[in-house]
Parts: sequence; structure tokens; C-alpha cells
Amino acid sequence: MSRITHVVKRSGTIVPFNRDRITNAIYRAAVAVGGRDRQTAEGLADQVVVYLEESIPPGHTPHIEEIQDAVEKILIENGHATVAKAYILYRDERNRSRQAKADKAARPSHNIPWAKIWRVLDWAISHSLHTVEAMNERIASNEFPQIVHESEAAYEDDVATAAGLIANRRHELKIVIISGPSCSGKTTTTIKIEQRLKRAGLKFVTLNVDNYFFDKNLHPKDEFGDYDWETPQALDLDLINDHLRKLSAGEEVIIPYYDFKTSTRYLDRTPMRLNEDEILLIDSLHGLYPQMTGNIPDDIKFKLYLEPLMQMKGPDGYIRWTDLRLIRRMLRDAEHRAYKPQMTLEHWHYVRSSELRNIIPYSSQTDFIINSAMPYELAIYRDRLFESFAQWETQFMGNPLREDAYRRAARIRRVLQAVLPVGDDSAIPSDSVLREFIGGSSLSY
Repeated sequence: MSRITHVVKRSGTIVPFNRDRITNAIYRAAVAVGGRDRQTAEGLADQVVVYLEESIPPGHTPHIEEIQDAVEKILIENGHATVAKAYILYRDERNRSRQAKADKAARPSHNIPWAKIWRVLDWAISHSLHTVEAMNERIASNEFPQIVHESEAAYEDDVATAAGLIANRRHELKIVIISGPSCSGKTTTTIKIEQRLKRAGLKFVTLNVDNYFFDKNLHPKDEFGDYDWETPQALDLDLINDHLRKLSAGEEVIIPYYDFKTSTRYLDRTPMRLNEDEILLIDSLHGLYPQMTGNIPDDIKFKLYLEPLMQMKGPDGYIRWTDLRLIRRMLRDAEHRAYKPQMTLEHWHYVRSSELRNIIPYSSQTDFIINSAMPYELAIYRDRLFESFAQWETQFMGNPLREDAYRRAARIRRVLQAVLPVGDDSAIPSDSVLREFIGGSSLSY
């Protein structure tokens, strides 16, 4: 048993020492450069612990920076220079991210689609949906069905515009990529765009990127020891890129199959080829990640990005898009994946960290952005989750290991508390993007 029992975080709080977090950090760096040897990562983590025990004075509680310095030292001394570089780069990226967060008020973010935001805000003001108070007034006046209609119409207008842009390039396109962070509404939007384009005479073949997952035991883990399905390195990016290149050139490939019950991938299962008049349709969390389609010319790709870009002020300022998606994922996972909402909250900070590294930075490189936010969704969530967020706020208060979960729970509780609840969701269309999360959809997912 290690004599190191606790660690000082950057915030100054002291938390229990966990050797597995060192293993996971080393393995994650190895995965980033193509390595998949967890046993070696565990051996290196053991060396880090031994080094720390030998070098720190008795009674000293090491700071997280001391531990990370030790990791870099052990990696380099053991000849893992490439992995050490990946680890150092990730560490530097996290430091820069923290600094950017500290002074973000002084600098506008390059990850925010400002032109699109202005149009969404203009729409919200003209429909009296730019503040929680304004929406509450409309709900109190029995206008909830009208709010639903207006919100759905705005989303459908975006879908129609995207479909029109794709149709205009039908003779040159070979791949349409629909991307966006978790629970932005990709699945429903993909179905709706495909329906519109089929009516316009286009033919599509869908590629399920999930079949390119590595076996689960090869995935990196998050800091709590859970396998990380959110990172692009969980996918065989080289194989995806190779298959896309061949498909776009008219060649046949053999698609793998991923069995989610056993978390095992089986290679060479299903032959696929694009005919001359067919377009490949991809719905993927990491569709914009450069390594996925790096060998595909831009002129044969159409890149579509989704985000619930709600422009509504609540008690603490504008409603955060990530909070909307967190709630959506809670409801979806509880409905379809037997995953408790509290578990989603506890691990959301890791989902968010991956998004900020691997998805959102590429949102400016898209051909069109669809706003999937439904202003009325807050009123629906009020009845379903308010009590839970209030409970989590109390439960996680003062827990240094759950600081992120506490902050999110407290913030969302304040928002939902300010919203007039609507328990009856019958006004929401059966093919609404929101049905993907709250259930009752007429679409086949």
C-alpha cells in the first residue's frame, strides 16, 4: 500500500490519492499516438508511485503538478518519448484551457458561431422567448402549444435550408457528415434531412461509424475508471479514413461489425460500395475530427454541425447549451440505456472536456449550422427533473471529488426553479427532435 494517501488539487482542496488515475492518464497519452498496451501503462504508473514515495519528504502531501512532473520524468526515462510528448501537450492544453477560462470575459471565443447566434437571438426576441420571464408570461397565457409550433418551425426551416444546400451540390458530393456534441439532435436531424433529400431524388447509403469502435478493453478510461466512449481515439480512425477514401472513389470495402453486448469488434463483415448516383451519409459525434476524413477532398464533402443554440436569459444569464444537452442525455439514457441520471451528471465534466478538445473547435469549419434548441423544452424538464437537481445540489455540496457535478446541479436547479412547468407534452409533434430524448417519437432510431 502506498504511503501517499492524498493529493492537493489546483484549487487547494485535498482529495484521496488514486493510482489508477496515473495509469489512465498514461494510457490515454499512449492511445493518442496509436498505443494500446494497458499493462505497460500500469507498470509505468507503479514506477511513478515508487519515485514519488522515494522523493517526497515524509508527511508531505504532493501537489497534482508534482505528480504530473513525475509522470513526464518516468515516461522519458523509460524511452517513451512519443507518449511523453502527447502527455506534455495534453497537460499544456489543459493549462491553456484553464487560463482561457479565467480571462474569457476579455476575449470572445472563436468556437462560438456569432453570426448564427445573432439570428437566433433576433428570432427569440421577436417571439418573446429571449428570457425565462417572457416565456413564463406566454405559458401563463396558455400559449404553450403556440410556442411549440414556433420553435419547431424555426428548426424545420434550418433543416430545409441544409437540405437545399446539399441538393444544390448533388453532382459533386460523395459524403454528407452530420456532426455535433452529445445530444445535439443528430439522429433525428439525419433522418429528417434524408427524408427531404430522397423526395428531391437523391439516393443515400448510411455508414454506422459505431462499428469502428475498438474492443472496449482497448479504450482509454476516464478519471473515475470508466471506459471513455466519448474520445475519437475510441474509434479506429485510420480504418474509417481508409474506407471513406475507397468508398468515395467507387471501390468496395468490407465494413466491420461491433457487438455492444460483448463490446467486441468483428472485422470484414458487410460489403459496401457506393453507386455513381449515391451519397454516403454519416451521423457521427466526431464527424468533423480531422483524422476521420483527412484523406477526403473538401469539395466532395458537406459538413453539417448541430448545437442547441438557445438564446434565453435565466437567473444567472444566458442558458448554457451544455446544460440543455446534459438534461437531454439524462432523459435519453434513462429511457433507452438503463443509465441513471445521476451517473450522467457525475461524468458529464468528462464528456464536456472531450467536446471542447475534439468537437467544438472544428464547428467553424462546417458548411451549415442547425440550431436544435427548443425554447419550450425547459418547461417540460421542470416537472421531470427539478427535484432531482435540488437533491444532487445538496448531495454534492462540499465534496471535492464532485465539484463539477455540484456546480452544474446548482446552476440547473436555479434555472428550472424559475420556469413555469408544463407536464402535458401532447403539443410536441411525434417527430420532434425533442422526442429523441423524452420519448414518444414516431421515427425509427
